[in-house]
Amino acid sequence: MSTVRIGRQRSPLADGDAPARDGEPWSADPYADALRSGRGPLFLRRSDGWLLPLDVERWCADADAADLEVLRRCEGEVLDVGCGPGRLVAALGARGRRVLGIDVSEAAVERTGELGGPALRRSVFEPLPGEGRWGTALLIDGNVGIGGDPRTLLTRMSQLLCTGGLLIAETVPGLDLDERVLVHVTDARGATGSPFPWARLGTPALLRLARRAGWRAVDQWAVGGRSFVALRSRSTNSTAEPPNSAAVSSSQRVRKPSGGRPVAEA
Repeated sequence: MSTVRIGRQRSPLADGDAPARDGEPWSADPYADALRSGRGPLFLRRSDGWLLPLDVERWCADADAADLEVLRRCEGEVLDVGCGPGRLVAALGARGRRVLGIDVSEAAVERTGELGGPALRRSVFEPLPGEGRWGTALLIDGNVGIGGDPRTLLTRMSQLLCTGGLLIAETVPGLDLDERVLVHVTDARGATGSPFPWARLGTPALLRLARRAGWRAVDQWAVGGRSFVALRSRSTNSTAEPPNSAAVSSSQRVRKPSGGRPVAEA
């Protein structure tokens, strides 16, 4: 895949950052333990007891065919929101694409760093490097559900992207689903994290919300039983950070390697 030239644009990766909040639900022990081991089983448990399996093994593996199709469509510099253990960040970096992953989980950020990918422990709703200048933002592995309010999340994504920037989101395949739920992370032993709001959207529901929020649908596709939507914001972004932001501190630069999440239908 060819690398998009940035020209005179200032890199979003050159900005400063702020401390992350503690106590995020995705930092709970069951999730962190699963990422560190690379294995499940792991679930989102709904308040009615329904378990939604989380595909930890796939998240911790190399990018698969569906992931590679997403990466092929990326433009400019890429922000992976909820990057998890970093397979997409690492794959984009290996292709010469400038990329940053963000995740509220310390274990996710650590694992991304071990793959040689840059990542920050940060919520998408906190101040982020390069606001208003990212070429592409990703909401993969069910991350369109972050915060439990997709319209608010879509508004936030439009603030992060440059004018005409691309948002690629993964949706629940085969369903016109618009579900807002309270969930917590749990494992097979019954260990749980704190409850938090989440959302699950099929493609038709996401497209309806996106139109109302000022996005234009440019493509939709399915690969390997997974479905995706590509959107562009219609409005000019006026939230770009000033050019004198501080550089990322050395303590937040990721380590290089020493050697070489969707919610599934239950």
